[in-house]
Amino acid sequence: MNETTSVQRKKPTNLTMGRGDYNQHSVESKVHRTCCQKILEYFRMIRFSLRALTYNSFTSKSIVLDTAMEPIFWIVDRLSRKIGPIMVVLVVVLTTYVVSFFYIILLPYLWNRGQFGVITFHWFFGHWLLVNIVFHYYKGVTTPPGEPPQILSDTNVATICKRCVGPKPPRTHHCSVCNHCILKMDHHCPWLNNCVGHFNHRYFMLFCIYMWLGTLYVCISVWDIFAEEFFDAKKTFYSFFSGGLLLKTIEVYKATQTNGTTLSPETVEKLKNMGGLSFSDGMYHKVVCLEFFLCIGVMIALGALTAWHARLICRGETSVEKHINDDERKRLKKVNVIYKNPYDFGARENWRIFLGLGEGRSFIRHIIFPSSHVPLGSGLSWPHSLVHAKEP
Repeated sequence: MNETTSVQRKKPTNLTMGRGDYNQHSVESKVHRTCCQKILEYFRMIRFSLRALTYNSFTSKSIVLDTAMEPIFWIVDRLSRKIGPIMVVLVVVLTTYVVSFFYIILLPYLWNRGQFGVITFHWFFGHWLLVNIVFHYYKGVTTPPGEPPQILSDTNVATICKRCVGPKPPRTHHCSVCNHCILKMDHHCPWLNNCVGHFNHRYFMLFCIYMWLGTLYVCISVWDIFAEEFFDAKKTFYSFFSGGLLLKTIEVYKATQTNGTTLSPETVEKLKNMGGLSFSDGMYHKVVCLEFFLCIGVMIALGALTAWHARLICRGETSVEKHINDDERKRLKKVNVIYKNPYDFGARENWRIFLGLGEGRSFIRHIIFPSSHVPLGSGLSWPHSLVHAKEP
């Protein structure tokens, strides 16, 4: 009985110790949870403070991406300043090459075939295109795109550029390559080594149009010569592979199969003057093929670029404004508001304003033929289609 009683008395003691351990563990868990909650609360407060200090309703994924890409943009801007003059020289050299081809190869080719009417057409139409291309490219390179004045009262706006800390009129944007603000900036063009803005936008666009017409005109004009040269398989093979290691290896193999391991003097002389084409014929073939492939490549690339800018002009916006307007449309769509570009007056009126057709100017005199007329307006203020819209 005593042993049983002692055993029964020990059980409550063990139970009491177990409850004590449990209570102690529970207190430690509560303290741990309290510490975690406080840390989490501090973290939320810090995050809320940062968001409150940096909150902007215009912040979007594109802005975050642009900010993350700033180092790459910095490198591209520095490279653009260096390669700009090289790109201008490249345009001049390639254009000179294409024009020289017409005088040296195409016109004599047509003269020998007695196509005097075609020569007359090329003489007038080709030179009209050439004058327009050279004129608009020169004006696009040398004409300043336009900068806002540094006196705020002259611009009638209160917006300040955060980079150059100067007045910023409507449609004005900062060019990181030129390092100053540009009136109605479209983009910085490395082929012009210049910004495309209010005062040279028309020159840039007409240069693209006339250059595209020129490449199309060249491709059509030289097609007969190109077809004679390129689609002659034997001539094309010897022109591009003459003197090459592969062709020499084939000839050596054929000679050794015929004469054994030694080469006859005739074979050696053949290998020295191998190719089936003289040097002048081979160069003629290469020049013709290069002319056609160069022009058709430029025609495709420049055609896509010209179509893109033509679409922007029809919508009354620049390349920079296109991205801004797209973001505005997405933002306002969330609150069931339809965004209207304030500078869109319709495709026809947009083109008239862009080409500067007003004040007695005509399409034939000032667009078909070279003209140095300035665009409409000063670029500091712009009419709004919302203000001038007719009420239904």
